[in-house]
Amino acid sequence: MCLTDLARMGWELHPIATFAGHRHLDSTLAYIHLSGRDLANKLNQGMGHIHGWRVAMLTGTTVAAAGLPR
Repeated sequence: MCLTDLARMGWELHPIATFAGHRHLDSTLAYIHLSGRDLANKLNQGMGHIHGWRVAMLTGTTVAAAGLPR
C-alpha cells in the first residue's frame, strides 16, 4: 500500500513511519505526496471540529453531549 494512501485515510505521520519501517520522519515524508485538495480537505475537517467545539463551549453544552471528542 502506498504511504500517501495511508495519509489520505487519516493515519498520523508516526504510525505511517512505523508501518513503513522508517527510523526518521524525513524518510516517510519523502514518500507522502498530498495534493492541495487533500490538504484543504484535512484543514476543513479540523476546522469543522474546532467550530463544533467552540459552539458547544459558547452555548454551555458539554463537549461530550455535543458528541465531540475531548
